[in-house]
Amino acid sequence: MKHLRITVEGKTYDVEVELLDESPHVAPKRLNPSMRAPKTISGARSAKAQPPAPSAIVSDGDITSPLAAVVVSVDVAIGDPVAKRQKVVTLEAMKMNTIVSATIEGAVEAIHVSAGDSVKEGQPLVRIG
Repeated sequence: MKHLRITVEGKTYDVEVELLDESPHVAPKRLNPSMRAPKTISGARSAKAQPPAPSAIVSDGDITSPLAAVVVSVDVAIGDPVAKRQKVVTLEAMKMNTIVSATIEGAVEAIHVSAGDSVKEGQPLVRIG
């Protein structure tokens, strides 16, 4: 057993960890050939926000939803100037927030959604002209 001190989001925890590869009396588990090996996650992500999601631009300047989700917030107003990669809408799907950013510069001409709306993948969110 190893004693470790771990800090998560500013809180410190003292934990005991058993390192299986250091215990000679523990035989490694063999997977049934029909079972797949477990996937590993490289790095933890915050459920609060993710990097800006790619957005599709329709020919008329509409920024569309990259996934089916619920609108958490619309972060621009009609007439606002918008820079490329600026956050315009925040979506939530499966308890994960996704930031939708502008892919072109211009001014907000129309807002097609509001907070609480359910949207489908490809549905227009904001029009920039």
